[in-house]
Amino acid sequence: MSESIDGLAVVAIMRDEARIWTSGVEPGTKPESLHAPSEKARHHHVREAQHHHGHDTDHRSSVFYESISESVGTAQTILLVGHGKGRANEMLNLTQYWERKRPDIAHKVVGAIDSDLESLTQDQVLAVVRDWFEQNRELI
Repeated sequence: MSESIDGLAVVAIMRDEARIWTSGVEPGTKPESLHAPSEKARHHHVREAQHHHGHDTDHRSSVFYESISESVGTAQTILLVGHGKGRANEMLNLTQYWERKRPDIAHKVVGAIDSDLESLTQDQVLAVVRDWFEQNRELI
């Protein structure tokens, strides 16, 4: 397999951070790192919304997911990597957000990998991605 896959974006997403590779999956390739808005800012925003009789609990996620969307918008294919556990499964939440709000991006997702992201180095994440593409060549 060529380790450079044209038009590929890899999104490794956790609760408060997304690492995004858009320039290849070779060892040592550095990702763009995006961080979710802080909880403190979210709580202030929610309290403000509650004061005005509205509940905007999805604001933090929307801002985070939109910043990810901007980073992968020009990609031809997207592979997601996440921890895939429970209610806090950010990979699933991002996918659902794209399906509802950004179908132009949702249709580019070719797969999702469940892994223990917090214990993997960036090069280990890229190795998992290369292995996935080796086994799923027909999807590219």
